[in-house]
Amino acid sequence: SSAMAEERALAMVTCTAPVNIAVIKYWGKRDNDLILPINSSLSVTLHQDQLKTTTTAAASRDFTEARLWLNGEEADVGHPRLQACLREVRRLARKRRGGSAEDTAPLSLSYKIHVATENNFPTAAGLASSAAGYACLVSALARLYGVEGELSEVARRGSGSACRSMWGGFVQWQRGERPDGRDSLAHQVAPEMHWPELRVLVLVVSGEKKQVGSTAGMQTSVDTSPLLKHRAEVVVPERLALMMRHIRERDFEGFGQLTMQDSNQFHATCLDTFPPIFYLNDLSRHIIALAHRFNTHHGCTKVAYTFDAGPNAVIFTLADTVAEFVEVVRRSFPPATNGDQFVRGLPVGSASLPEELLPHPQGSGLPGAPNPSPALQPGPGPQLVDDPSQHLLGADGLPRRCA
Repeated sequence: SSAMAEERALAMVTCTAPVNIAVIKYWGKRDNDLILPINSSLSVTLHQDQLKTTTTAAASRDFTEARLWLNGEEADVGHPRLQACLREVRRLARKRRGGSAEDTAPLSLSYKIHVATENNFPTAAGLASSAAGYACLVSALARLYGVEGELSEVARRGSGSACRSMWGGFVQWQRGERPDGRDSLAHQVAPEMHWPELRVLVLVVSGEKKQVGSTAGMQTSVDTSPLLKHRAEVVVPERLALMMRHIRERDFEGFGQLTMQDSNQFHATCLDTFPPIFYLNDLSRHIIALAHRFNTHHGCTKVAYTFDAGPNAVIFTLADTVAEFVEVVRRSFPPATNGDQFVRGLPVGSASLPEELLPHPQGSGLPGAPNPSPALQPGPGPQLVDDPSQHLLGADGLPRRCA
């Protein structure tokens, strides 16, 4: 039995989790502590080949305090949302053990934990890093403590959109009705392989931290924007039903148009907030104009943009359109001067362009151009990493130094 006790002295789990991109946006909470939204939302989970968070969680009787490392730097483990997730997972673990003798438990709940997290994409650049981050944290903690079942509710306590990253493919976060939030959950609308031709391009316009964080921004919007109230109560419920139908039928025309309209309306509610919030910049607006010009040229919706709380564009399109649109983007903007470009995976191949898709002269005075990512596809939810060499923490519970 001493060997058993020895084995339980240090437990370690590593998970990865995906980014998700909302096509019907979540903006506005009705409860800030529980993170309950004023409207439901719908998103596409992106494949983890290019974009993911990796988290290692370890617990040991030898740890003297809880510690957290983000991208190699030690960070404050006392963050209220992180503590809320930890508290919830431990509560579920206790409930699951149901008063069984502590020594049969896989791991003592009183042990201090060490957590290390790494993103392979820029944090706070409008790329939903908190969604992937909290989904990953909750997945790792749940595995560590042997908790299964409904975890989207726990992830929601970390970051609202994180509940959607607990599923792959196409995901709806239902706003729920209950004041305790027990029915404010995410579920899968369609699996990742449902629409094999769908592609996603990330156009990073700026890797800088945004001026107004989402949490503060949406609170001001809830307090001051009559348009936001109308959106939540009247517009979104209709749009959700429509969007689910477009996804079910793999109707890109309908899906693309509605995605653009919903993005535009979300940014309209930001403008309707007082004082107004601006997440889009000149380059964002050029991309919007370019997408409409591209669609007009083709006589149908070939590409669709969506922007979250930041200037970066996410473009949805079908596989057969990627090369041509990437070429249009490359030609429409001067070569980038900013070094920190966001390029992942393989180049997309080139296409020749008709005259009317060649750049308009007004595009040439812009600063560093967006560099399109390679085409991403919808992907699965959080994954357990089986290979122990992939742990971010060593046997001593401290971050492994990168070779």
